[in-house]
Amino acid sequence: MSMIPSFFGNRRENVFDPFSLDIWDPFQGFPFSGSNSSSSALSFPAGSEISKETSQLASTRIDWKETPEAHIFRADLPGIKKEEVKVEVEEGRVLQISGERSREKEEKNDKWHRVERSSGKFLRRFRLPENAKVDEVKASMENGVLTVSVPKVEEKKPETKSIQISG
Repeated sequence: MSMIPSFFGNRRENVFDPFSLDIWDPFQGFPFSGSNSSSSALSFPAGSEISKETSQLASTRIDWKETPEAHIFRADLPGIKKEEVKVEVEEGRVLQISGERSREKEEKNDKWHRVERSSGKFLRRFRLPENAKVDEVKASMENGVLTVSVPKVEEKKPETKSIQISG
């Protein structure tokens, strides 16, 4: 038995695990959350073919920030054309970003000294909160950075009416 913890085991529950394929739900476990704990039903089993292919490009990092107007997702995808990337919104407010980076063609006379760049398919999924307008999602790609903007529903502020006091 190894004393070193397995970073590549079948555990897919750690939100900080870069190889995790679970949908990250920032509201999971909160009493006011509208989501249920079935996010694992939308993830892929650890031994599945999709899981193996996806882990090849697991270094696809995505930032998610929330502004007063929208949820903004940014992904570094150097060397990938916009035609090779798919952005989709599935039922249940799940944003899915996927694509594939092709492997360079190998010539018979080539001698490789180091291969560090990853290739293969990637897939990242995020459960969007209730205030997301999933019908108005926009995506753009510039200089190898994919930006996905999901507008938010405007919150109505309660109106306060001033009452004159007579007397």
